Amino acid sequence: MTRAFSLDKRMILAIAFVSSLALATRTHATPGPADTPVPVTPIHASAIQVGPIQADEVKLPAEFQMAMYEHVVEEIGKTNRFQHVYRDGDHDASSAADLVTLHCTVTGFKQGSAEKRQVTSVAGKTSITVHLLFTDKDGKTLFNHDVEGKVQFFGENLRATYNFSKRVADVVKTDFTPASSKK
Repeated sequence: MTRAFSLDKRMILAIAFVSSLALATRTHATPGPADTPVPVTPIHASAIQVGPIQADEVKLPAEFQMAMYEHVVEEIGKTNRFQHVYRDGDHDASSAADLVTLHCTVTGFKQGSAEKRQVTSVAGKTSITVHLLFTDKDGKTLFNHDVEGKVQFFGENLRATYNFSKRVADVVKTDFTPASSKK
């Protein structure tokens, strides 16, 4: 009886620990003086414009930068949260009254090795850390997130860009209402 209780107690502690890790990894730190909290209710917007991937402080290969951008545009489109997903420089975006712009700034990059990943599971990890900033049409910050894309076990290094775009799509799904429920 005590063994079963002890196992249940450990399971509860493990769930609590994993939950706290999940909350801790969804950071909302702004580069400014104050934090921008995640919206309590999802945001209504009919369109989003994806700005270029900025990597000023971090040396990021061009193929990673291009792949990240293309994957993000594609994955945001798949979320069905917006009627239009605009690329940077698309002049049609200015006609959207409730346009949201996504700014992505690479804050960390570690290029691993697919060869090392095939040999061992503890070496060769590729990771990309990016600060996401969502702004309204006037440039006012709506909210922000830090997101990591990685390839740890199998796959080529560029797979981290796809993993990153999936994380961006998860943020969009959580913080924006579906296109069909727009007011």
